[in-house]
Amino acid sequence: MTSSFIFAANRTPFGRFGGALAEVRPDDMAASALTSVLAKVPGLDPAAIGDVAWGCANQAGEDNRNVGRMAALLAGLPASVPAVTVNRLCGSSLDAAITASRTIETGDADVIIAGGVESMTRAPWVLPKPERAFPAGNVAAFSTTLGWRLVNDRMPAEWTVSLGEANEALGDRLAIGRERQDALAARSHRLAHKAWEDGFYDDLVTPIPGTTLERDECIRPNSTLESLAGLRPSFRPNGTITAGNASPLTDGASALVLGSEKAADIVGTTPIARIAARGVHALNPQDFGIGPVEAANKALRRAGIGWSDIGAVELNEAFAVQAIACIDAWDIDPELVNTRGGAIALGHPLGASGGRILATLAKRLRAANQRWGVAAICIGVGQGLAVVLENVT
Repeated sequence: MTSSFIFAANRTPFGRFGGALAEVRPDDMAASALTSVLAKVPGLDPAAIGDVAWGCANQAGEDNRNVGRMAALLAGLPASVPAVTVNRLCGSSLDAAITASRTIETGDADVIIAGGVESMTRAPWVLPKPERAFPAGNVAAFSTTLGWRLVNDRMPAEWTVSLGEANEALGDRLAIGRERQDALAARSHRLAHKAWEDGFYDDLVTPIPGTTLERDECIRPNSTLESLAGLRPSFRPNGTITAGNASPLTDGASALVLGSEKAADIVGTTPIARIAARGVHALNPQDFGIGPVEAANKALRRAGIGWSDIGAVELNEAFAVQAIACIDAWDIDPELVNTRGGAIALGHPLGASGGRILATLAKRLRAANQRWGVAAICIGVGQGLAVVLENVT
């Protein structure tokens, strides 16, 4: 079996809910990310792309009908290039990269584009079909932006609590208080702003044509412990989770070019990182926030290394409390984690976040001349996903 490598990565700026990208359809957003990443490998003949693996969590509106395939066609790829859309909720684009890496390693393709998209702004309301024609009563519409909808009555109630309530319970169980959560959130905003000011994201982010957004829209560089402490709890009257220490609803897309050992001749450039190992883990749905803990531990064992070998970690900050819980469980230096900001500041467009953390991790490893890194993400309904990258530059 061959190894799989990342050759290029790019993403759109992430826009706030109802913000600068609100008028951009998700299929167009995905096509823009695809076009931008291909522009970084001009020597690649698009006809040589073996597949497109694309992540998307909702797929209830304009992102239906295999948005990966729609994006490939809208981006101008030959109709002969196939595409698939992957749904592992928040881990969708990381899972798309994993799917691509496995396909490459088995020899079924030499070059695959992986990525993901989410427009949480444009996610529609949905109505269930009536069991009988012409019901006399009212029918409820369900938002598909985030979380459970059309819940099966056979699901135990503790499995289907809101994402926020699940993480309030996690904070209670692990005694992770409001101040620690707000401190992580303030750090996320500070480091994200600094990364943009330092130019870290300049070659990783390309604006969508026809829009004015050039940087991630949710960053609040003036966030402090004091300002965050003034926000009201979002899920419990006396809870610890607020709009300030949880990731915001966001729109955006990310894309990566993956290839085999011999793909350098096809792509026309050298790889930047090797996908060394992967891990997936599942647990009770309400405990999804700590899903990355064992997913990353499994990936490290498969890579034949330990946490002491890791020089950089990109952990998606769905909620500050769950990020802290993962860092505590791994017993690692928090300063290894999200040094260019995390999802609390940058945003969390569900289907695109995995591609973002993978691309950021690859660049962090190169910038610091570190060999090994971990990208990990928690996933609703009780899962976690992780990838170990090896720097090959």
